Amino acid sequence: MMSAPDNIVITAWSAVSPFGIGQKSFTDGVAIGRPAVSVLDRARWDGPDERACLVPGFEVREVLGKGTRAMNRVAGLAVTTVGRLIESVDPGRTWAEDTAIVLGTSTGSSQSTMDIIRASLTGERPYDVEPSLVPYAVMNCAAGQCAIWYGLKGPNATLAAGRPTGLTALSYARRLLLTGRAKRVLCGAAEEYSADRAWIDFHARGGGDAILGEGCAVFAVELASAATTEPVATVLAVDSRSCVDGDWQAMTARCVQRALAAGGSDPAEVRAVCPSGSADTPGQAERAALAGIFGPGVPVWDVAELIGETHAVCSAFQIARALSAVEHGREMAGRLVMITSTDTSGAVGAALLRLGESR
Repeated sequence: MMSAPDNIVITAWSAVSPFGIGQKSFTDGVAIGRPAVSVLDRARWDGPDERACLVPGFEVREVLGKGTRAMNRVAGLAVTTVGRLIESVDPGRTWAEDTAIVLGTSTGSSQSTMDIIRASLTGERPYDVEPSLVPYAVMNCAAGQCAIWYGLKGPNATLAAGRPTGLTALSYARRLLLTGRAKRVLCGAAEEYSADRAWIDFHARGGGDAILGEGCAVFAVELASAATTEPVATVLAVDSRSCVDGDWQAMTARCVQRALAAGGSDPAEVRAVCPSGSADTPGQAERAALAGIFGPGVPVWDVAELIGETHAVCSAFQIARALSAVEHGREMAGRLVMITSTDTSGAVGAALLRLGESR
């Protein structure tokens, strides 16, 4: 569990989401509250879905330009998001030497992995696989590409913890900061939409009509005692658990209570809760746990109902949803928000944030 003595603060953030590219697109999309669902072009997306929440108009080559011929979609989403964040706070990249990156993902790119497997089975002997595609089938490719593009020379890590991955990244970032491995960490998560990811998800849940989403959210994180700029939020606590007995509600409640205790806060101080929004059994139990602790009067911010099931980037988008609350009004400045996440793999997480001023 992450808590005091030295909290971490979020000093900047950016997102590429089904609302569009950049922080403003995300905050405006959340404020409008209109689901970002589109009908898929079946000639382009040959999967089981008819609808999805795609980043509008996102084509890697068009957004990033040269040097992207073999780059897959998840790497493109991550590189674009990190680039937008850096441009907003440090266009000269003066702090690249001391900056780490911690990026969450499910498997990297399901599409790239399946393309390599497919080519190795169907290509002419000696198994004709395009060499330039191989690096993009590796799980940590997106994080590596971000470091290469922007000269980030600190530690580089890739995490996978299901929907709570964004919360796990916060804890990992704090350990890097406390041990002096980096002065700041760019942490977050990325997930692409692809036909192969859609088929994997379809079979994993046994059919159904879940709407998948994609995107990336990244946060610049520093220790509160060494922050170089005014924070947009303070991470008071993060707690993570593993649910091994199927009692998702009890485990979520335990995570929330431990996060409150670590942050020195009471349920009555929390002004909003932001659950993962999943419709599966863990997600339903998560909502029940929050209702039991905070009561029916606390606002519930469900970003998944707007941008779909985003898997590994889900909790990162939840953090972005909390940060966006102060962009269109000051009433949430200084207030506490509880973020929770569950995943069918057994992962459960909770984070307590104190929002700062918008800027």
